[in-house]
Amino acid sequence: MNEARFDGMGKEYSQFRPCYPDAFMDYLYSDIGMAECGAVADIGSGTGILTKQLLLKGSRVYAVEPNDSMRAVAEDDLKAFTYFYSYNGTAEDTGLLDGCVDFVTAAQAFHWFDRRRFKAECGRILKPGGKVILVWNRRDESSVLVQETDIIHKEYCPDFKGFSGGMRGAGNAGEFNDFFVNGYEAKVFENGLEYTEQGFIGRNLSASYALKEDNPRYADYIRELKAVFANHSKDGILVMPNQTHSFTGNV
Repeated sequence: MNEARFDGMGKEYSQFRPCYPDAFMDYLYSDIGMAECGAVADIGSGTGILTKQLLLKGSRVYAVEPNDSMRAVAEDDLKAFTYFYSYNGTAEDTGLLDGCVDFVTAAQAFHWFDRRRFKAECGRILKPGGKVILVWNRRDESSVLVQETDIIHKEYCPDFKGFSGGMRGAGNAGEFNDFFVNGYEAKVFENGLEYTEQGFIGRNLSASYALKEDNPRYADYIRELKAVFANHSKDGILVMPNQTHSFTGNV
């Protein structure tokens, strides 16, 4: 995992990255079998977006995050939760005990991991029969809004490889066969996002590939994003088509 990629971006990430829809959380605690007081390892937990939603459901959450900036935001925001435990660790070396959790989650993070080593680490920390849930928020690429934003990032951001780049093949069948054993369950949940102009710009700047202020093209980059917002917003609000994709199975 590239721990330094999000250095100094903790506040922006926490403020502008979206949560996961209620339907997805209900799915975890009904169909998948998560339960109040059950133990979950949230790997690559960042600023604690999914961590907080799991805590609100009553789970005991071990949040593992290697980036100091991201982890500090989570520790400050979630310190009131009795069952929140923060770890300075990686996906491949979490620092957790053997067989200590019922589930492992990885939200917007799996694409940064070494798959083989993360799979081995999940096998070590999971209780027998425990499951891994991989989840991404993914913009709807059929949307004109998303397509126009994509063009801007291709023009200005050298590191841009496409939105939700961690979903190789956009979640095509068999994409995760090298990770899960005996197949996996793929689910899609609608999760449309509403943004003010500040929120829309902030969401784009929270990406790992986004230009920084010291880049000579930064002002033009922001100007282009503001133009997209103006063209697609109504009464100061822009609605971005978005879906939450999850993949669940045993390792």
